[in-house]
Order: sequence, then structure tokens, then C-alpha cells
Amino acid sequence: MAEPTVALPAVGPPARPSRPRPARTLTSRAVLVTCAVALVSVLVTAIVAVPLAVRGVERRDQEALAAQARLAAEVLRPRLETGRTADEERIVRQLRAQGVDAYLVRRGVADRPGLPSRVVQRVAEGRNVSTRRPLDGRRTLIEGRALPGGNGVVLTRSRATAPWRQVLPSLWLPLLAGLAAGVVAGLLLARRLARPIRRAADAAARLRAGDRTVRVPVEPPDEVADLAYALNGLAAALATSEGRQREFLLSVSHELRTPLTAIRGYAEALADGVIGAADAAGTGRTVLAEAEHLDRLVSDLLALARLEAADFPLEPVPVDLARLAADAGQTWADRCAAVGVTFRAEVPEQPVPAYTDPGRIRQVVDGLLENALRVVPPGAPVVLAVRAAGPDPAAGGVVEVRDGGPGFTDDDLAVAFERGALHQRYRGVRKVGSGLGLALAAGLVRRLGGEITAGHAPEGGAAFTVRLPPDPYQARTSA
Repeated sequence: MAEPTVALPAVGPPARPSRPRPARTLTSRAVLVTCAVALVSVLVTAIVAVPLAVRGVERRDQEALAAQARLAAEVLRPRLETGRTADEERIVRQLRAQGVDAYLVRRGVADRPGLPSRVVQRVAEGRNVSTRRPLDGRRTLIEGRALPGGNGVVLTRSRATAPWRQVLPSLWLPLLAGLAAGVVAGLLLARRLARPIRRAADAAARLRAGDRTVRVPVEPPDEVADLAYALNGLAAALATSEGRQREFLLSVSHELRTPLTAIRGYAEALADGVIGAADAAGTGRTVLAEAEHLDRLVSDLLALARLEAADFPLEPVPVDLARLAADAGQTWADRCAAVGVTFRAEVPEQPVPAYTDPGRIRQVVDGLLENALRVVPPGAPVVLAVRAAGPDPAAGGVVEVRDGGPGFTDDDLAVAFERGALHQRYRGVRKVGSGLGLALAAGLVRRLGGEITAGHAPEGGAAFTVRLPPDPYQARTSA
């Protein structure tokens, strides 16, 4: 009975969003922010500058009125001893035409009311006066100059309008120019900021489309340069990864095709009656061996595919690595002896505790021993060694698989655990497996919280060292 098929939704890259509205672009927002900053700066400048300008205007008016008061006092000095003369009237009219009221003080008495008594008194006492006081409800500048004999001249000028009304007409043009400069600066800054981001977005879109040759120019500032370096590194990593993936798929396809070709050839021979009854048993064994080879390859592929999944089954428990190595040694001693390879187990008498999944770590050990047995010539050794990771038994354990085979170069060690890397290098040179065993072993060890490294063995071949974590309960009790 055929299994029902289930239609799965197509999963692909998310669709590119539609063209953003101008109000949501980086350029428009940068311009708005810059304009807002410029406007705030203009307002703050106005708040600070207007009072300063008002005080400057008042100080200038006060100084001008003081100069007029000094001049009037010098002119009227010889005339104040006599009665009001035509010259005094003419001077008073001229000052009034300029918006200045003139008061003449003779022997401590003002010629007309309107001045504060304190001002008249100070002038009569021979002291000059320079102040601002309200007169008739208006803010008024007062400048008095004392003359001998209790005489003097007092000039007043009222400020009928607020001083800021005189200041603002001279400030609005610079403020408006500052605001316009902020808008222009915002446009330039926004274009400068948006250009590298737009380039990066275009480069990312080309990467998504499959173009791995795209590169982003590296330019300041540092943040933009970091983004360019990251995208360029991503493009290079994707190109390398896809190249290795293609090589891996080609290698796996070849490995799958080899047993399938053998099985198909023998099946066709059986169907055509080429193989007789006497050879049927041998043919069956050959087909079975090829099928087992194919099953191992498919199992490795499935294990690698599931290895990074969250539901990959792992059951770590306290394990005695010495016992595990002894059990494995009994099995592999016979297999090595059958092909003339010397097997040696270096297992301490005392337990070597670790915290791992015994089934998975045995899978790793078997895979490493199988790889060693494949390349080791007859008479050369294969060693399975176990030791504690440190003087403290609670430090975890170490499992080593060493051999006297051809070993690896330093370049080989750098890519030893990449899928199909060594298989691609040594196919046709020495016996190789599926190219997945070391990658699967490395993935299993990492998932178990351990570490696996490759190096050169003292026996002359390759050495693989697996470090496994300690039992957390034992570590706590020993601490």
C-alpha cells in the first residue's frame, strides 16, 4: 500500500518589500532629524541671543543718552545760574525732537515735575545718575549730570516699545540662514549615510540571487567599513561553502553510484540467467555486501542531517571509559588480527569516569578504528588508548585512536573534520570511506559536550584525541 503524500508549503527567501515611501527612507528621516536639530539650535540661539542683543541695545542707548547728558551739562553750565533763557529752550526742544526729555535742576529743585525725588536729590548733592526706572508706567532711561551749586541736567528717554522688537528684525535673517544651512547639511549627511547602506542592500540582494562574486567597496567611517568587510567575508564564505558542498555532493553521488552499479549489474545478470545456481550464493553475498555499504552511507547521511537538530537523541550518563575501551578492544582485536594488523589497547586498571552517551561514543570509537583499519598496512599497529583528562578523576576522560598508517599532512589536519575534504584529496590514492565518518564523529563529540582533535601519532600515522566532560555529580561531590 502506497503511503499518502503530504504537500509541504514551498519555503523560499522572503519576498523583497515594496519600494518604501519617501517618509520612511533613511534620507528623509535624516533630513527631518537634521532640520529638527537645526530648528532647535536656532530657537536656543534666539533664546540666548535676543536677551543679549536687547541688553546691548539698552546699553548703547544708555551710553548715547549719557553722552547727550554730558554735552548738555557742558553747554548749560554757565546758563543755569540765570533764569530760563532762549538758548535753554532751544536745546530742550532739540532734545525733545530726538525723543529725550530734559530737566534742569537749579539749587536742588527741578524746573518741572516728573522726576523721582531721589534722582533730583542725588543730582543736587553733586552725584551723577545713570539708571533705568519706570516713569508714567513706561520703562525709562535716566542720565543725570551734577553741576556746582546744586545745579544739574537730567535727561530721560522712555522705551515706548519692547526692546526685542528692535532686535528681532536684525536677527531673523541669520537665524533663517542657519536653518537653511541645517537643511542642506541634513541632505548631504543623509546621502552620505544612505549610499553605503544602499550598496550593502544591493550586494545582499545579489548574494541572495546567487552571485558570489559581489564585493562591497570598503570606505570610511569605521561602521560602514565593518559592514563592507562583513558582507565581503559572507560572500567569500558562501562561495567556499558552496564549492565544498558541490564537491561533497559529487563525492557522495559517486559513492552511492558504486554499490548501486554493482547491485544493478548482478541483478541484471540474475534476471538474464547468466549466473547459474552454483554461483547464486556468492552473488547474493556480494549484493548483500554492497547493500550494506549503501546502507551505511545512507545512515551516515541521515545522521549528519539530523545531528544539528534539537531532537537528536542523546542520553548522557556516567560512563567508565576504561570498560568501554576494553569491550571495544575485544571486538577490534579479532578484526585487526584477521587482516594482519596489530591491535593494542592501552587501558588503565582504575576506572576513567566521564559523562557521555555510551552508545554514541562507541559509535565514534568504532568509526575512528574503522578508518584506521582501512589504511593501516599489515604489520602496522592500531592503538586504542584511554586515560584521565587530569590528575583529578573528576576532570573527565580522554580516548585516543592512533595508527601506524600513512597519516596526514598539516594541511590535512586543518580540514580533517570537514565533510568529504580528505575523501576528495585521497580518492584513488589510498583506500577511503564515504568521506562522512570524521565529520559525523566531530559532530557527535561536540553534541556530547566534548572536543575532538587530529594530530600525528608516535606510531607514524594519524592520532585522533577525544576529550569528554566529567560527571557533573562527581565533580560537585569532589569539590
